[in-house]
Amino acid sequence: MSYFDDSVLLCSDTAKKLYRTVNDLPIIDCHSHLDPKAIAENESFSDIGELWLAHDHYKWRVMRLCGVDEHFITGNAPYREKFREFARIMPMLCGNPVYYFSQIELKQFFGITEPLCAENADAVYEKCSEALSAMRVSDVLEKYRVQVAATTDDPADTLEYHGLHGKTAVIPTFRPDKYYCPDDAALKRLGDSVGRSVTDLSGMLDALTERLEFFVSKGCFMSDHGFEKFPRKYITKSRAEGLFARRDRLDGDEKNELFGYILSYMMRRYKEYGVTAQLHFSVRRNVNRGMFAKTGPDAGFDVIGDPEEPSYVEKFLASFDDGERPDIVLYTLNDTVLRALASISGAFPRVRIGAAWWFNDTKLGIRRTLQTVSEYAVLGTSIGMLTDSRSFAGYSRFDFFRRILCDHTAELVMRGEYARQHAEKLLYDVCYGNALALASRNPAAAKMIEEVSL
Repeated sequence: MSYFDDSVLLCSDTAKKLYRTVNDLPIIDCHSHLDPKAIAENESFSDIGELWLAHDHYKWRVMRLCGVDEHFITGNAPYREKFREFARIMPMLCGNPVYYFSQIELKQFFGITEPLCAENADAVYEKCSEALSAMRVSDVLEKYRVQVAATTDDPADTLEYHGLHGKTAVIPTFRPDKYYCPDDAALKRLGDSVGRSVTDLSGMLDALTERLEFFVSKGCFMSDHGFEKFPRKYITKSRAEGLFARRDRLDGDEKNELFGYILSYMMRRYKEYGVTAQLHFSVRRNVNRGMFAKTGPDAGFDVIGDPEEPSYVEKFLASFDDGERPDIVLYTLNDTVLRALASISGAFPRVRIGAAWWFNDTKLGIRRTLQTVSEYAVLGTSIGMLTDSRSFAGYSRFDFFRRILCDHTAELVMRGEYARQHAEKLLYDVCYGNALALASRNPAAAKMIEEVSL
């Protein structure tokens, strides 16, 4: 096998044949952090350095691990110099997912088949930047066949940039994290979005519900919640109102109580409006306080949190009647309890395990998730990959995932453990069909998907 040829990650003829049935499928990305304004205004890219290094904390992290000065990461160094530094450290990234992502992008997007390194950095930079000079955001999304890009949006966002752009439906995702224990600025912004003052818990929950309805009218079919731990205690409305009234003086346990009340309330609204809830947990944010002060959030200083005690996940899901629990996708950043979570998903209707998330979207991490879901839950119900990315180049992750998925399935087929005639349908569903069905439950989203499919 030659370096990064078309067979990369596909270790058998059966895997290669299965991959050919899904590699050209459109992408429905249920969770991204792309800028909808950049999509709507069809922005251009100054060069490959901007495309790769302006927003991608995956690349920033490996650069720091290799000792690159912050000036070339989040600093104001020219993008050519940042790209040179990234190219210099590429040969160190043996087995790292960033190596796979980067080489897949170079080959599939720019036709470059040689390994990136310091010696060819300038030549690669020139070739890629020349190609990008004739491209805009819509060209990148079209080349990756992105049919749906679900962005991550605060409930107070205007959503003025969402809608149909080129061949992509840009759809909002409801992300109310700022309102678990809101400050006055967040409440004012929320109040401005509904045209009235928000001063108490009931007023905030009413405003969030009103904004959820607005999001749904714009095609929203997913909500998203990021937190470290599930609720530890379930409280009454009066207790929650009291905590909200002194929200700037709560200790950690009290914040968790208030968070639990708000999350539970919103889950019932998601069921009412047909919105699937994505729950991302076991993450600790901004652990390097000195660097957080310099760079701000989402710059690569979040880490895998402690494994969530499965009993708390179980108690949360059990706190709803089956008729009031929405569809739920569970993503854990600490996958040491993945087997337990998969078993819990089988005890509650419409709960499933999500893709290998963030630090887990490695070759081994994806395989581990596929294996666990296959054995302890049902692989055929998976909604596949997501980018979780701020970079428009992040869609190489879908190809990375599809290759690993096809290789995983092919192994079972070749051993006579799974029927070949069923494999293509399963792969279609996991790579595209299940996410399409989820999105199409929202009539506004279904209409947009139909229009971009024509």
